[in-house]
Amino acid sequence: MPTRTTTAVVAHAADDVRVDRIALPDPEPHEAVVAVAYGGICGSDLHYWKHGAVGESVLRAPMVLGHEVVGTVVQSATDGSGPVTGTCVAVHPARHEPDATRFPPERPNLSPGVRYLGSAARFPHTEGAFAREVVLPAAMLRALPDGTPLRTAALAEPAAVAWHAVAQAGDLAGKRVLVIGSGPIGALAVAVAARSGAGEVVAVDLHDKPREIAVEVGATRTLHANDHEAIAAVDADVVIESSGNHRGLASALKGATRGGTVVMVGLLPGGDQPVPIAHALTRGLHLVGSFRFHDEIDEVIPAIADGSLPIEPVITHTFPAAEALRAFALASDPSVSSKVLLTF
Repeated sequence: MPTRTTTAVVAHAADDVRVDRIALPDPEPHEAVVAVAYGGICGSDLHYWKHGAVGESVLRAPMVLGHEVVGTVVQSATDGSGPVTGTCVAVHPARHEPDATRFPPERPNLSPGVRYLGSAARFPHTEGAFAREVVLPAAMLRALPDGTPLRTAALAEPAAVAWHAVAQAGDLAGKRVLVIGSGPIGALAVAVAARSGAGEVVAVDLHDKPREIAVEVGATRTLHANDHEAIAAVDADVVIESSGNHRGLASALKGATRGGTVVMVGLLPGGDQPVPIAHALTRGLHLVGSFRFHDEIDEVIPAIADGSLPIEPVITHTFPAAEALRAFALASDPSVSSKVLLTF
């Protein structure tokens, strides 16, 4: 019997991403086959393309990219678990494996035993889902409410990252929120904060396009990232730092009110970072790290479906998978794009 194959976007090394034909494995009883409709390009995908690595996760073999995907179940799990054939689904990209390292049991996203789709953190690597068809554990699949546009639902995973980050700050009702960095995660954090009842949401970015999108999804005003005096004058109760660089974190610390909370969701480079940490001490700031998410995707999906989380403006471009390199190049330019989707 011939091996079944599919088309996939594969990272081979730094500056070497190809659209390949790959073998499609036979599903185990607990696995389903999903026909992928859309896949969102994440910063991690761009790092594997540009550098062949994300931090210490280095490519040691070709790997299918992608973890932000939606599609339709074309073959349900034979053990009867998960959505049935024909169901439109979003994908929770984490799979938890036993690990002896200590972590809070209610926060499994912090376990080093987590395997994430499209990650080179372990070897053999965890293959991603940028493919025409993928075989996935049924437990990863989340059924979408009837009528939910698949294109918008493609943002469920990054929106869950933003939802988790905003939740780290507690109740936002009536509070002044400052979001540093208005790329995809920052813009989604703006939308989540607005939905959470924030009294004011101020979005910051270097570029015009992200600031325009931030307003479309709920920002009450925006500031240029180089307007340091204006950022410091925001005096925010809560700051969401999503730029992922030390200058953004410095602005976050200076823009927070005394006793305020700074949630750090932007992934900083490894090593020491030159930031004015004395501001955190003398102002009594609460610094909170936010990494991925646990089960917030189950709250995000209904909010997307009922329109209470209006995030469609975050999607700026869509490309067929065959034009993946063009899509990656555009996604790496925040002055002209936000979330770029591939279609399969």
